[in-house]
Amino acid sequence: MGISTVDRPGGITTTVSGLRLARRRVAQSRAGLPTSRRSPITFRSILRPRPGAQGPPATVAAPAYFRDLNLDQIVDAITAGYESYDLKPFYYGSLPDVDSALYRQEVFRDLENAHTCEAVKRFAARMRDVRSELVAVREIRHPYQQQAWFLDAVEIYSTAVLGFADALATAPLAARGLLGFRDYLGRYADGDAVTSLLAETKAIQAALAEIRYSLLIKEGSVKVSRYRSAPDFSAEITATFARFKEGADREYRADTSSDRHMNHVKEGILDRVAMLYPDTFAALGEYCTRNADFMDDVIVRFDREVQFYLAYLDHIEPLKTAGLAFCYPRLTVQSKRVRSVDSFDLALATALVRQRKPVVCNDFHLGSGERILVVTGPNQGGKTTFARAFGQLHHLASIGCPVPGSDAHLSLFDNIFSHFEREERVGSLRSKLEDDLIRIHHIVIAANAGSIVILNEIFTSTTLGDSIFLSTRIMERLLDLGVLGVWVTFVDELASFGTQCVSMVGSVVAENPAERTYKIRRQPADGLAYALAIAEKHGLTRERLRERLES
Repeated sequence: MGISTVDRPGGITTTVSGLRLARRRVAQSRAGLPTSRRSPITFRSILRPRPGAQGPPATVAAPAYFRDLNLDQIVDAITAGYESYDLKPFYYGSLPDVDSALYRQEVFRDLENAHTCEAVKRFAARMRDVRSELVAVREIRHPYQQQAWFLDAVEIYSTAVLGFADALATAPLAARGLLGFRDYLGRYADGDAVTSLLAETKAIQAALAEIRYSLLIKEGSVKVSRYRSAPDFSAEITATFARFKEGADREYRADTSSDRHMNHVKEGILDRVAMLYPDTFAALGEYCTRNADFMDDVIVRFDREVQFYLAYLDHIEPLKTAGLAFCYPRLTVQSKRVRSVDSFDLALATALVRQRKPVVCNDFHLGSGERILVVTGPNQGGKTTFARAFGQLHHLASIGCPVPGSDAHLSLFDNIFSHFEREERVGSLRSKLEDDLIRIHHIVIAANAGSIVILNEIFTSTTLGDSIFLSTRIMERLLDLGVLGVWVTFVDELASFGTQCVSMVGSVVAENPAERTYKIRRQPADGLAYALAIAEKHGLTRERLRERLES
């Protein structure tokens, strides 16, 4: 019956491992890759470069600025369909240094290779199959059926690991993370653990496949016995009625191989089959107990963490197909000189591409000594979208992702602070102005030279004079702190506050000022933004007045 091979066959395992290693080195040589094994390294995470780092804990909540910048919508869209991996925490926390961001950029670049990405996705699919089998093990009530599903899970895992190791062996990798994991996976696949486990699994499966038994069903009773050779009446019947056959045979047998739950009759039969073959089922039970923790922790962690990359790449692929550019930003913490070419709001662009509508891209840059972009212009002209895009780019860059745009040089921040206009809450005893002042106070107290501040149309509930006074004081404080930022405002005076402030204006079509271009250009404020806003608010624009006079 071959059940004796359940004991780990060291000689056979060594031979299989040696053949696999030799075959992998030949494949690497043919692919032009180095065949010598690197010195042992400790690989822990595909998300972090340093050993022992395992990424943010699953309890991390979204930062406060996510809602204002629509980053919550972006992360929701990216992780849709990946809920089982709990990926959102990976998109929340920014990385502590430039090298950590570069570590992820390298992985993204490697996964842009179709061969490498397909190998990772194929492995991930097999790991999902493993988890599905293990879910069945927990749901099934009969112990022997549980053990059979567990056996299948181990086989899927073992073959997936060995196949993935072979696929990565010839993949054109450059990322430190993937090179480190390939090294780890190669040593794991070449070692005794997985090859012995697979050999043992195959032996148990072969022993179970050899089991034959007979059923005698008579007057409500079922008798189970070992199978003994007997005439195959089905073959005789088929031969007898073959001359009456018309057309293709119809299959009447039901496939019950995937049933997760057996009825009491099937359970009773299985119990009696186990009694007829006690050694085989005893070996199966001992195998399941001994290999309860058969999956390697590092490989399981990789399977989850690599979904961070796959989910993001899947999300931006339709946008790239539509002609929008994504780039890998250069990051710095020393310089405040930032720039971006062809940037856009990722949340808005995703919606527009689905609707097959055009996406307007914008550029920005802050040169030496410049700190804050002051954005003015007419309502509904793309100013808020521009401010959101500025924040989105910096956050996405801080977690190592490709960012919207054809080129970008961004700052690695320590925190982002945002203040966007919110509706007054009926139950609150604070006025809108008071609420604005309290929120701004919290920002200027917490911000520092490494922070990014994004303000959008604050102090709209007060007079122009008070708004200018309050805005000026806050601008002085922000410039003293040395923050980077964007300030969308109706107060044109802020655009010329000093050399540290850069004026950007939402442009309109020259022939029709009521038509927006949604382009935000670097130019002096025209002094009309606030007046036009007030006129629109009170219905005193040229168009509204003409309508009234003509009615």
